[in-house]
Amino acid sequence: MVTSQLCLPSHTIPSCHLTLLTSERVRRNKTLPFKKLHSSLFQSNSHQQHTTTDQSVAAIIFGDGSDSKSQLYPLTKRRSEGAIPIAANYRLIDAVVSNCINSNIYNIYALTQFNSTSLNSHLCKAYSGMGLRRDGLLQVIAAYQSPDHHNRWFQGSADAVRKCLWAMEEHPVREFLVLPGHHLYRMDYRQLISAHRNANADITIAASTAAAATHDPSFGFLEFDSSNKVLAFRFNSEVINCFSNKFRNCGSHGSASMGIYLINKDVMKRLLEDYFPNANDFTSEVIPGAVSVGMKVQAYVFGGYWEDMRSIGAFYRANMETTKEDNMGYNFFDRVMPVYTMPRCLPPTLISDALITDSLIGDGCIIGRCSVRSAVIGMRTRIGDGVVIEDSVIFGSDIYESEEDIVEVERIMRNGDEERKQRDMIPIGIGQHTRIRKAIVDKNARIGKNVMIINKDKVEEGEAKCYVIREGIVVLLRGAVIPDATIL
Repeated sequence: MVTSQLCLPSHTIPSCHLTLLTSERVRRNKTLPFKKLHSSLFQSNSHQQHTTTDQSVAAIIFGDGSDSKSQLYPLTKRRSEGAIPIAANYRLIDAVVSNCINSNIYNIYALTQFNSTSLNSHLCKAYSGMGLRRDGLLQVIAAYQSPDHHNRWFQGSADAVRKCLWAMEEHPVREFLVLPGHHLYRMDYRQLISAHRNANADITIAASTAAAATHDPSFGFLEFDSSNKVLAFRFNSEVINCFSNKFRNCGSHGSASMGIYLINKDVMKRLLEDYFPNANDFTSEVIPGAVSVGMKVQAYVFGGYWEDMRSIGAFYRANMETTKEDNMGYNFFDRVMPVYTMPRCLPPTLISDALITDSLIGDGCIIGRCSVRSAVIGMRTRIGDGVVIEDSVIFGSDIYESEEDIVEVERIMRNGDEERKQRDMIPIGIGQHTRIRKAIVDKNARIGKNVMIINKDKVEEGEAKCYVIREGIVVLLRGAVIPDATIL
């Protein structure tokens, strides 16, 4: 299977344009008016009936986590988790924003802080200026200092919401939906909202039964009874291991928290301003505190695919799943709940006598006579003749180098100009007769000719100047320069 994702240019953009994904073996992105998506383009295959939110819910998306806690380094060296590219054409946060749009939630706030330049730019270009609806918005609120909070940035998720409540209270909503911005899953939040309201809950926590053994323990662990009332909330993995034995003995159930919280507006204010005015984090402080003070906290059990991107290995595997025709992971080609992103108006990908199987090819690539198997090739990637890429994720490039630039680089290489050899002697892209296997190549990498990126020594964990190895996966840093004939 070869999947090529191509974006068609649009010179006249009405008030509401978003990029969405359609189907067929070679799939194309089309730019269509958002108001027509659900009524005229897509037909749901679900027979479930959902109540509309009527703008009564505001989503709060955290686009980044603490830079010291990120398990996706070095992909987060110059960007936040939500801005990491995935599946050739997208960013991780696109999946979460798309869940909101597909669930008819149009009041969306993105709170950002660490390495947020790329994420802020993407969100503003993709969503903010397009008017999701006349009465809706996506607003980016970056960390700030004010007379009330002098010299204090966001200290955690709860602290960030507390400091931004003044902005989010402007809209008459009933609940706030708190969402991590770097998880990969597809959820209709209307089902969560319906369960929350039917139970008359103060807080509802989304929980995944499928991921209890492998999830990131920092999001916590729930024990709940047969009516889904939360009996206890733990975030310490050692406590969870001891705690799990109780489930079989007392008839209660346990699930991994997904870090998704639906909280009544008045409850949010009381928790952050009255009960726990000094709390910084939802998971470790506010949510356990809400259970302890007797608030009605419910669990909403989610049985679908969920990847919390807890490691480089998890991110790599999620990308590899997208290349399989029998994909059991996240489906970027869902016609009922499509994935939206920024329309970039890049030219079609140019392929010259290449052998490509089971791969995703992003917009605007230039691919020579090469072999690509089970790979994700990001936008503007240039691949030379004789290259072999297997089981790898290539992020692509932010820019094109002109033919004149490449000719000049080749002239410098021939003349042996040492002054520019360290960087500019290798054009952005993948040079001729290079072999890449089980690797992640970050953006704007310059890989020379006859290079082998194959983890020849079978290292599980390691670091060097231009790359790291995590779980046996070679990760080239953004802007890495790999000279000709290098073997990694």
